[in-house]
Amino acid sequence: MIVDNYEGFIFDLDGTIYLDDKLIKNAPEVIKTIKDLGKRVVFISNKTTGNVNDYYKFLFNSGINVVEEEIFNSTIIIKKYLKTKHKTQKFYAIAEPKFIEQITECGLIYTEVPSEVDIVIITLDRTLNYTKLEIAGNALDNGARFYAANIDNTCPVKDGEILDAGATISALEKRTNRKLEKHFGKPSKYILNTALDFLGVEKQKCLIIGDRLETDIAMGNKFNIDTALVATGVTKNLNIRNKYNPTYKINSVFDLII
Repeated sequence: MIVDNYEGFIFDLDGTIYLDDKLIKNAPEVIKTIKDLGKRVVFISNKTTGNVNDYYKFLFNSGINVVEEEIFNSTIIIKKYLKTKHKTQKFYAIAEPKFIEQITECGLIYTEVPSEVDIVIITLDRTLNYTKLEIAGNALDNGARFYAANIDNTCPVKDGEILDAGATISALEKRTNRKLEKHFGKPSKYILNTALDFLGVEKQKCLIIGDRLETDIAMGNKFNIDTALVATGVTKNLNIRNKYNPTYKINSVFDLII
């Protein structure tokens, strides 16, 4: 079994453990088997439309053996950075209300007045419109910092994909001639180091499992950690040619334990 080769497992969530509101087949059995073997797991996600407690309740109520402390999303990671580096500064976010609420919790002040904005933050926003882009663009023109919670181009849903932060970032870079300064989700060092610190396992003994080449697999390639690409989310064709190379190509997480 693939699980025999590792002591720590870093699981993506959306497209790997579940898709929309439905678990991937046999996912609970996989997590139970890994934990019964005395190995460590952590779940990380770039999705910011919910908070960690939302993800915990969904997984737990769906039969996954999980505790809330095992789950991190990019909101948690960027909050930690902002609280340390930018507390009490003003921000504007192209994001959904739950994300904005969580950023204000760490001491920053939300404003839609471009001249007042110290930091522009980009993440998934299913209500994105031209007005929001122009507020962000004008703030960046005025010198605001340019951050993103995640850089995914799309987000997997049951019937396909929807536009995510990457498309918004690209539009703003072209609009302002500015480049994104920092991002805090996969494949960044910020979310990876948080996961490794939690696991307490050397990275050579860890495996990253996910459905997206440019985030999950890219993170493993960048930091020399083995990876497993699953075909249950964004990536349907495991033989697609790409600059990112997974250690394993598997149909689903169930293949880890068979």
